[in-house]
Amino acid sequence: MKILVCISHVPDTTSKINFTDGDTKFDTNGVQFVINPNDEFGLTRAMWFKEKQGASVDIINVGGPETEPTLRKALAIGADTAIRVNTPALDGYQVAKEIAAVAKDGDYNLIIAGRESIDYNGGMVPGMLAKLLDANFVNTCTGLEIDGETATATREIDGGKETLSAKLPLVVGGQKGLVEESDLRIPNMRGIMMARKKPLNVVEPTGASKETQAVKFEKPAPKGAVKLVEANNLDQLVDLLHNEAKVI
Repeated sequence: MKILVCISHVPDTTSKINFTDGDTKFDTNGVQFVINPNDEFGLTRAMWFKEKQGASVDIINVGGPETEPTLRKALAIGADTAIRVNTPALDGYQVAKEIAAVAKDGDYNLIIAGRESIDYNGGMVPGMLAKLLDANFVNTCTGLEIDGETATATREIDGGKETLSAKLPLVVGGQKGLVEESDLRIPNMRGIMMARKKPLNVVEPTGASKETQAVKFEKPAPKGAVKLVEANNLDQLVDLLHNEAKVI
């Protein structure tokens, strides 16, 4: 079984976010980048298939040379080969088109992407990728088993979970629950050393165009000051909730 895992290069959630050029561009200065958490759950599940069923695992990213440290980390976790499409990620459609072009030549049985990246939260790429490849698709996936040419997937739905059966090839939009957080892997020294020798192939883009454009970014309003109320002063608490917070 051949598996392709999509890896997004995203800012660490602890990074301080700023914008430039009149709040139209993200300022990357001083920002630490990591593997998108939803993709990390997918990568860990792919490693399980590699170890238990002998699958091969490739990873792919659409981006410039600055994304290669993130790809090397994924290789250190255990992926076999990295592929970087040498173009900036402009929007979900462009990214899906570039990944699909590579995937068509790779003859992959299973493609695992995060259901969304934590930077732009578009949530578009997995579904678009499945359509472009004419493959089955399961989003918000929290469980996945493969038996021959059949996959059994569990996904979150409103009010519960749903279990589905689908034939390969399959595209999965994974998230927390695909593996337990305790199963996520930290690269060890041996993995880091081996990652340096693993292939990181740079392929040129097809020239897919973007269909959307960010016009302006705006930070959330700063948190207001906290008011402390004595535990036994219920009248003041009710007054503040009614007249100031207006929640009752």
